[in-house]
Amino acid sequence: MSVTSPVRRAVLTACLLRYGRPIGIAEFSEILWDDPPVSATANLRSHVTGLRRDLDEVEPGLGDRMRTYRGAQCGYGLEIAPDEFDLPRFTAAVQRGRNWLIHGSHKSAVDALEQAVGLWSGPFGQDLPPTRWFNAHIAGLNNARLDAYQDLFTASVLAGRTTMLAYRIESVIAEAPYRQHLWELLAAVHCLHGDTVSTLSVVNRCQKLFAEDLGLDLPPGIEAMRAAALNWDREEAMRLVASRTQDSAERCQCRRPPRPSS
Repeated sequence: MSVTSPVRRAVLTACLLRYGRPIGIAEFSEILWDDPPVSATANLRSHVTGLRRDLDEVEPGLGDRMRTYRGAQCGYGLEIAPDEFDLPRFTAAVQRGRNWLIHGSHKSAVDALEQAVGLWSGPFGQDLPPTRWFNAHIAGLNNARLDAYQDLFTASVLAGRTTMLAYRIESVIAEAPYRQHLWELLAAVHCLHGDTVSTLSVVNRCQKLFAEDLGLDLPPGIEAMRAAALNWDREEAMRLVASRTQDSAERCQCRRPPRPSS
């Protein structure tokens, strides 16, 4: 979608994040500016008008979806169904994948979680205003995205789908280097491949990073994976990965999903 103005993109993003509910003008001003200018209301109206034009350029009549609400809740909102944009689809796919993972259907979990992470082209919110409202949503959504990757990598190990998995984990570690679970999974993949040298290299990198940047000792889970590698104990490495599915159980109230089709 060609929305050239950063503020118009912010208006559209806020409406998507609050889909189904209008945003009052006063609240909208605080969303766009931590310290709203005197002209905030006039500026907002101007940006909404411009956004409607941008939407109409994408598809004639699309700008009509950007509605003005009057009366007690004077403000703006976007008329959109949950299946028309990615966030609800991501949430639903993650929920399905997490259900499968917790209940041991690892291949089905991989398929659902691949669908979830495939909806992202990168971290969320890089072009949004650095306001308190947006920063909270940026942190929450990026953490949800990283959680989905961790569940995907866990399910992939348990499903035996480890081809190129070490590379994929390294790519996410480059973005989120202080996530202990990612280091555990990376060490586990090398351990399961029988590559003790690479496993110990991962452990040493993690130990140095945590000590120098955070002042922390090597996390117990990484230490346990090092012991498994030194003992050539692939079963222990797999058990350590499987024990992490409890983390997913604690993040959601998961019901048993339907039996996967063969």
